[in-house]
Amino acid sequence: MLLNKNTTTQVGKSISKMILIFNILAFSFLYSQKLSGQNVLVTNNEDIFKDFKTEFMWEAKVKIANMITVGESKRGVRRVIPITGGTFSGPKIKGVVLPGGEDWQLVRPDEDTELNARYLLKTDDGFVIQVINNALIHIDTKTKAFYCKSVLDLEAPTNSPYDYLNHAIFIGTLKMPELKEGEEPYVVIGVYKLL
Repeated sequence: MLLNKNTTTQVGKSISKMILIFNILAFSFLYSQKLSGQNVLVTNNEDIFKDFKTEFMWEAKVKIANMITVGESKRGVRRVIPITGGTFSGPKIKGVVLPGGEDWQLVRPDEDTELNARYLLKTDDGFVIQVINNALIHIDTKTKAFYCKSVLDLEAPTNSPYDYLNHAIFIGTLKMPELKEGEEPYVVIGVYKLL
């Protein structure tokens, strides 16, 4: 009887070791497959994102007031441009730019300009959308080529038809048109959803 109990204990220990080994092997196999799957996914993503695609959302004509120069700071020359109004229009949305926003700018020591604008849009059906637009302006000293691109953070009411703006990344363009005589100063901002 004592021999049988020892034998049973040894068999139990052997089974426990075999189960442990099996679990380790199974985990190792599944983990290696997961890593392999991740590597394949990364490769596919690299192919997908070589050429980003965008969807046009709207173009805004944003009216601006005279620049306020704060002056030289530890980071460069700081200035502020008040946003006084305007309009915007796209395939699924249109409305007005509300007065009261501002574009805080920094002309860096390397002469690039960082823009940080914050303002509100009001749609023609009465919803207010917050826009935070961070841009970079670079003018090539040799070719005089103008580069200006931005990333926008849009915040729309969740109980509105514009909730979809809360769930995507948006990029933008900025044009500074030549003004006609008597025309109020404005800039043109293009907004695109990154697909």
